[in-house]
Amino acid sequence: MATIANALPALQVRQRLDRLRETLDDAEVDALLVTTLANVRYLTGFSGSAALLVVTADRALLTTDGRYRTQSAEQVAAAGVGDVVDIEIGGAGAQRDAVRSVVEPAPVATLGLEAEDVSWASAMRWTEHLDGAVEVRRTAGVVEELREVKDDGEIARMLRAAAIADGALGEVLPLLSSATERILTEAELALALDTAMRRGGADGLAFETIVASGPNSAKPHHEPGERVIRAGDAVVIDFGAMFEGYRSDMTRTFCVGGPPQGELARIFEVVLASQAEGVAAVMPGVAAKDVDDVCRKVISDAGWADRFEHGTGHGVGLDIHEAPTVSALGTAILAPGVVVTVEPGVYIPGIGGVRIEDTLVVTEDGSRALTNFHKDVAA
Repeated sequence: MATIANALPALQVRQRLDRLRETLDDAEVDALLVTTLANVRYLTGFSGSAALLVVTADRALLTTDGRYRTQSAEQVAAAGVGDVVDIEIGGAGAQRDAVRSVVEPAPVATLGLEAEDVSWASAMRWTEHLDGAVEVRRTAGVVEELREVKDDGEIARMLRAAAIADGALGEVLPLLSSATERILTEAELALALDTAMRRGGADGLAFETIVASGPNSAKPHHEPGERVIRAGDAVVIDFGAMFEGYRSDMTRTFCVGGPPQGELARIFEVVLASQAEGVAAVMPGVAAKDVDDVCRKVISDAGWADRFEHGTGHGVGLDIHEAPTVSALGTAILAPGVVVTVEPGVYIPGIGGVRIEDTLVVTEDGSRALTNFHKDVAA
């Protein structure tokens, strides 16, 4: 499979620090210590496995260890923030001292910690390390809320990841079609798909690929194993590629050897209808919860309300699951640039399960699918 040409709009990283600073008052802190690695990458371009980023009203400092001395400098410069993000290299103690050197001399009375990422023990260590000179406070979702609306560069990378995944599935689908003539296990199909994504230009997998066949298709997050795929099986394939840190997410369900029969055929019909209704509902100004309601009503009307046991979708970006939540608990209002999945499913033990999923970006007047593989049922 040929690699897709690499010409993408730049990420708008420089603006993100200023947008973050504008939120500090609402978060009731004077500075924010960013420890979630996806948030560090979003704000600086640095993609290493260890980092702290402290942001005040007039300064940003990234600190990491010696493994990333060269990488951090290169990535911060490439992101266009090399002149506004200072870098300090050192061990854990030196990194804590670097953070303290930024917040203590500055007019910083309160330092926010990312409560979803920082343990109680770590929060106590920061309190002790700052010697009471700065009050440590919990914050929630400060950077994540900024990440909800994607810029053109982010959407382009997600579209590239989705195109890689689409191409990979097209490459390996003939293996599934031939499963009635040869021995093909779930694990073999998953490996072939993962390899095809890598060959197509993916930096990595968006998440661990799911291939669930026959009775396993009734398990929403089944791990592919040694079960041999057989004629008549429903096969759920849930997978995604990662490109320059950004992820895709798509699920297709196929029936091996021809159209599904009996109750399985009706499950396919209902889930396809539910997913189509959900996709049509994604548009600016719509509550994320309403998209879930639309999908759930179709399945409930078919008599399977208790067999759709997960949310309809979620945000996607630098993480495979991020805000907003598209479920009965969702509180977000969709806006242009927000990327969400729509993935209803029905799972009946002893018969099988079906899930259909696309990743969509909200536009000014509706939505646009980033994942575009066909939804033909028969493999």
